[in-house]
Amino acid sequence: MASTKKQKKWQFAEKPPLEFAEKFPEIHSIIRQLLFNRHLDTQEKIDEFLYPDYSQDVFDPFLFQDMTKTVERIWQAVKTNEKVLVYGDYDADGVCSAMVVTEFFKQVGLMVDVYIPHRELEGYGLNETVVGKLIEKKYNLIITVDCGTTNIKEVDLLQQAGVDVIVTDHHHVPEKHVMSFSFLNCSNPADMYPYHQLAGVGMAFKLVQGLVRYGTAQQLHTFPAGWEKWLLDLVAIATVTDIMPLTSENHTLVKYGLVVLNKTKRIGLQKLITLAGMAPGKIDTWQIGFIIGPRLNAAGRIDHANDAYALLNEIDETQAEKFANKLQISNTKRQQLTEQFVKEAKVQAEKQFIKGDNILVVYKEGWDLGLVGLVAGRLTEFYRRPTLAITLNQKKIMGSGRSLTGFSIIDTISAQSEFLIRFGGHDGACGFTVKSKNVLFKFTKAIKAATQKLDTDLFVARLHIDAEITLTDVDWQLIEDLKKFEPFGEANPSPKFLTKDLQVIGVEFVGEENKHLRLMVSDEHGLVRKTIGFGLGKEWGNVQMGDRLDIVYEAGVNEWNGNKELQLKIIDLRIHEQD
Repeated sequence: MASTKKQKKWQFAEKPPLEFAEKFPEIHSIIRQLLFNRHLDTQEKIDEFLYPDYSQDVFDPFLFQDMTKTVERIWQAVKTNEKVLVYGDYDADGVCSAMVVTEFFKQVGLMVDVYIPHRELEGYGLNETVVGKLIEKKYNLIITVDCGTTNIKEVDLLQQAGVDVIVTDHHHVPEKHVMSFSFLNCSNPADMYPYHQLAGVGMAFKLVQGLVRYGTAQQLHTFPAGWEKWLLDLVAIATVTDIMPLTSENHTLVKYGLVVLNKTKRIGLQKLITLAGMAPGKIDTWQIGFIIGPRLNAAGRIDHANDAYALLNEIDETQAEKFANKLQISNTKRQQLTEQFVKEAKVQAEKQFIKGDNILVVYKEGWDLGLVGLVAGRLTEFYRRPTLAITLNQKKIMGSGRSLTGFSIIDTISAQSEFLIRFGGHDGACGFTVKSKNVLFKFTKAIKAATQKLDTDLFVARLHIDAEITLTDVDWQLIEDLKKFEPFGEANPSPKFLTKDLQVIGVEFVGEENKHLRLMVSDEHGLVRKTIGFGLGKEWGNVQMGDRLDIVYEAGVNEWNGNKELQLKIIDLRIHEQD
């Protein structure tokens, strides 16, 4: 009996040194291992991670060097009733960021405009055409969220026209970046803010925190106690959807954000949650990443992100339901088109993969610009290669890139900026516009050459295993201890455990086309546990009673009809080989 799938390389976490165990003798050895794996090596770090306190474990927004001048300028706009625009981005992070900032202005009574560009017609960030229109409308102040860092020319034009521009962003900060009235970016190497991994919505939230604190101290407005915490549902959604690491401040913000999301007051979110079949009160990061986030993103990918913003902003139940239905339809269309484009892209990618290229570059006129990032992501996952997916849009050659851990895609395309009109992103993902169709070949050739000597070890799929344990270790106390590590996500995955030499005593294939594998397994002492392997039915279709397996799994709970039982979610498995 064997699997039909190429196996991943199992990579075991380093064992904690003796001093670590001596430092925390009261902590169970398995939990100590998990803490060590996450570099939580002091009591302060452990307490912050396992028992986050919003009042202590969220950094001071005034650690940003430009925060004071920023909040003073915005409060001036409020006091003098200036004409203000919030300029966002067309993904879930940009939409939620815009909503966070506009919620502040609603609270203090200043009506502001919101502008979210069309992905295909206008592209990411500010552009000269839009800037011209904004100048004509005579805005006094423009606040960008989740964009603006590299819009040097556009911001210069606005400021020359007498418009103050405040940039809030989290994307890569090149050596030459925008010179705006003020610049708030957690990735800014010149800044002193201690955490550099906030999402765009995290930066928007820090701005609002600063505004609330300053406004309260200066007696400019009376905010209800803890008012800004009600914005954390948006912070959680965008941070998870933008695949930011759930470490340090993000971990705290998302943990509190999930509490808010599960009792959100936003009618649009309530309708979206119900329509998608989720249960209020039980929403976690998985449901954000795979259900809520894709629906918000689908608006900007298929039609216009204004629909996602309108959903979050809507207070009428009938209208909110209409927007929720519209996003549901857009998401279905997004799924169908993505499948079609991925199939087409694989024809090109397969040839490059066989040839031995270290980066895949696929191009086709007619691909929706809003979907090329998804195409790149799917190819990266399938071939284990960084990928650029490019299309012709509005007579412009535009694309998105996705990468692997250990390889910075933004650094790679930045080095080829001579071929690009604009670009932006971070280590894992990027967006760019090539100067012309004629230049595309030169750009592709340069990218291929620059990655020719990449260490091929980067391409090996790895499964990181936190600890080898026994079935006896998997008890209700372990489950309770693991919950303290939540929320799980990027850089804080659900712990993976290995148990060796388990005998199969029950086999069942479940789901449509027997897609999933359900096993009953027993250890040498006769202890039995139920397991479920989602999507493993085909790969392990010939597993038999009596087989002995080594199983990597996540320990969890199966709930049905009010009953609860321990269950192991299979991540990977192998035939046991005697030592």
